[in-house]
Amino acid sequence: MTTLIELETGGSVWKVLVKEGDDVTEGQTLFIMEVMKMEVPYDSPVTGRISALHIAEGDVAEEGQPAVEIG
Repeated sequence: MTTLIELETGGSVWKVLVKEGDDVTEGQTLFIMEVMKMEVPYDSPVTGRISALHIAEGDVAEEGQPAVEIG
């Protein structure tokens, strides 16, 4: 089963802390968005392996955009 993480708000992708193929644990920070000059971390809701990244550092992203898939 794949878990899709979508962006809760628009902003700039400040830092991506994982890459495809990485194993992650529930609660691990995957990436950090910059929203209105604030850092907003996105944590993994599940333990699994990163199967796809749809964002990269420096991207300007919109609310609801897919960011990471964990399989």
